[in-house]
Amino acid sequence: MELVLRRGRADDAKDCGTICFEAFSAIARAHGFPSDIPTGDEATGMMEHLLEHPGFYSVVAELDGRIVGSNHLDERSRIAGVGPLTVDPAVQNSGVGRRLMRAVLDRAAERRAAGVRLLQSGYHSRSFALYASLGFEFRETLACLQGPPIGTSLPGYRVRPATEEDLAACDELCRGVHGFDRGGELADAVRAGTARVTEHDGRITGYATDLGFNAHAVGETSEDVKALIAAAPAFGGPGILVPARDTALLHWCLAHGLKVQQLMSLMTVGLYQEPGGAFLPSITY
Repeated sequence: MELVLRRGRADDAKDCGTICFEAFSAIARAHGFPSDIPTGDEATGMMEHLLEHPGFYSVVAELDGRIVGSNHLDERSRIAGVGPLTVDPAVQNSGVGRRLMRAVLDRAAERRAAGVRLLQSGYHSRSFALYASLGFEFRETLACLQGPPIGTSLPGYRVRPATEEDLAACDELCRGVHGFDRGGELADAVRAGTARVTEHDGRITGYATDLGFNAHAVGETSEDVKALIAAAPAFGGPGILVPARDTALLHWCLAHGLKVQQLMSLMTVGLYQEPGGAFLPSITY
């Protein structure tokens, strides 16, 4: 049977969601970890969002007319983010995942993206090998942390909802830390009402699109990110992603009751500079 790749459509959400849920569940179960996507409804809802949002490029794999996998590319920034890549467990290890990865990498090249990034679960060695064989380089180990809200504040740091008037300052902050901004994601988060900023000494020194698996945060220092974490009412999904090398931030989170759920790897192709400040990546990058 011939494998056919095509652009994803809104009406693919149910099939793609079912495969996503089953694939994540099977891999996590095989390694003794809880799944990042705990229910089929959650997986389908995520696929509906990805397939309908104009900032994402989605590709679906069909085998004999049946959907067997999908992959997605976040195109809201100069840096494109990959994921989730999911393949029907019945046809895994047959080259479907590699074809889906090449499809989004080709798309990024056509659009002249400055770089492509992704995160992968540290326990899943096969996906690490796949991404490395496609040219991705390992950059960071992230600790996924979850726990009860900390419910406190840091002296001298004010956390408040972000507004559209904050976008320019936040984008400038992100460019200073990473060399590029993530303005498309931030604008979406402001409209959704989940974005927050940290103010210190009368200016914005940090922001977060939310605090959770699907959100990112940037700060001039670890204190700016601590303030955002401390004020969060909850940590979405499996939790926040803290760079393991940011020892001060990691120790502070652990001391305030958060626990490590798993370790993940940040991998990149193309533009990359060492971060010039503190940050929390999203599950995409």
